[in-house]
Amino acid sequence: METFLIVAGVILLIIVFMYNTLISKKNQVENIFAGLDAILKKRYDLLPNLVASVQEYMVHERITLEKITELRTQALKDNLDNSTKIALEKQLSSMLGNLMVAVENYPTLKANENFLHLQGTLNELEEQISAARRAYNQSVTDYNNAIEMFPTNFMASFMKYDRKEVFSVPANERQNVDVKNLFQK
Repeated sequence: METFLIVAGVILLIIVFMYNTLISKKNQVENIFAGLDAILKKRYDLLPNLVASVQEYMVHERITLEKITELRTQALKDNLDNSTKIALEKQLSSMLGNLMVAVENYPTLKANENFLHLQGTLNELEEQISAARRAYNQSVTDYNNAIEMFPTNFMASFMKYDRKEVFSVPANERQNVDVKNLFQK
């Protein structure tokens, strides 16, 4: 009887440890995503100022500016799940990259003090977003490993935990940059 109680106690401790580990990893992912979300919110708040300062110069890039505004509006909706936010974030990053390349064709805009300040702020935010993405991806990887590895996979299945998506670079952004085209007007 004493041996049974010891074995039952050890099994109970293992189950409690696995449960607590999974909860900890899930909460860490949510916490880091919330931090990333806060930085993205700063970016979304900056975008209207950037678009407004660029609009008067960049008549030909109206579609890009409208798309950035549309993506910002979608990203600010409260009822989005994390995977939708990640998808919108990828699109927005791509569009901002296109905008910064297009700015090269407008020397007056590039020299505008207000634009230079906004561009510097955006660059700083992009660095913070990049660091937050790396932290998020690491915590998601730890979480995904925990829910897939033996023996915690049984507990994760019981708790109905599913894999989470990491931030990844879209295929079109993995292509080499054609520097020659960047310097042509």
